[in-house]
Amino acid sequence: MSLAPFVQIVGRGPGRSRSLTMGEAASAMDLMLTPEAAPEAFGALLMLLRMKGETAEEIAGFAQAAQAALPSMPGADLDWPSYAAGRTRGAPWFLLSARIVADAGHRVLLHGWNGTDQKVRDALSQAGIRTARTPDEASAILDSDSIAYLPLENFHPALFSLLRLRDVLGLRSCINTVCRMLNPAAAASSVQGVFHPSYRLLQADAASLLGWQNLTVIKGGGGEFERHPAKDIAAFGLRNGALWEGTFNASVGVTRRLAEHGAAYDLNDPTDFDESVIVGTAAAALETLGWRNATKTAHRLWRARTPRKAA
Repeated sequence: MSLAPFVQIVGRGPGRSRSLTMGEAASAMDLMLTPEAAPEAFGALLMLLRMKGETAEEIAGFAQAAQAALPSMPGADLDWPSYAAGRTRGAPWFLLSARIVADAGHRVLLHGWNGTDQKVRDALSQAGIRTARTPDEASAILDSDSIAYLPLENFHPALFSLLRLRDVLGLRSCINTVCRMLNPAAAASSVQGVFHPSYRLLQADAASLLGWQNLTVIKGGGGEFERHPAKDIAAFGLRNGALWEGTFNASVGVTRRLAEHGAAYDLNDPTDFDESVIVGTAAAALETLGWRNATKTAHRLWRARTPRKAA
């Protein structure tokens, strides 16, 4: 089977085209993940979807098929994708937030790819987070450290190739969103950051179609799951499988951008404002996991932290 029928569904023109159903999207993704698929066809499909605007059913179908192609691995408690391009991101303080969640007793799997920007991967060792070369190694690291980072190219090379089409097409596609909707370790809870606010509800609706339980999506620093402590942050997602909306209230009165750091930064030397970013982000993740005193717990764990050697 070719991708032509799916291209025709979306691209027939005004009055004749329509969105893909969830099942059709899953079938299309199955084809796109095979080496036999014509790159011209899935390039055409992805750009038609971009022009039309992706639906929750399309994102859910793509994500379902991409997830099904993954090897199985022991579970995690929290899935934490990191796929922002990094152009507007400062220091990746959210890595220390993820470390706090692991210190609270949860297994946290970070996964991602950030284009040519190396801020996240360069800072992993500063946060005490080891990088896994394979899903099996990620499982072993989770067993020993409760937190691991798994690069997309190491656990889903076929989807990574689709993501890299941005270099050819010159535009992002819905694959960026699909990557955020992956859940390699089948965690019951997930946190996601977006750069464009409209994607918050799209990803929440897609997660509902996929039968997820707990999810928090925010417009975060540089597109990552990272809270600005001086702003009220609108959040969308799921709680116990039901659609949910909430607000994380500002915790400080300082007005500044998250990306005011220069090229050099040290995760071991945060300012008071940076600490508010770290604690607030950790609290949002803990709340997603069901903690009632999430902010208090995040503050306690941050104060009790010990210096960590480079991983």
